[in-house]
Amino acid sequence: MKTVKVLLNSIETVKQFVADISRIDCDMDLMSGKYKVDAKSILGIFSMNLSDTLDLNIHADGPLLNNAMTAVMPYRVA
Repeated sequence: MKTVKVLLNSIETVKQFVADISRIDCDMDLMSGKYKVDAKSILGIFSMNLSDTLDLNIHADGPLLNNAMTAVMPYRVA
């Protein structure tokens, strides 16, 4: 599992994020504190506080992890 920080601060960003990661065949979760949702669920994401950065947990390794990291690159923050 790999964890990266992402920022999804607009409706269009959330829609594009879900479209991008839905193409990757692995599980991904978004976390904000103790709150966790499926990262591929647009409704789940909209239930979170989108003004803060979120932790994205990618449950993959090898080439699948590389594909996922490429897909989430535009949304990553330091």
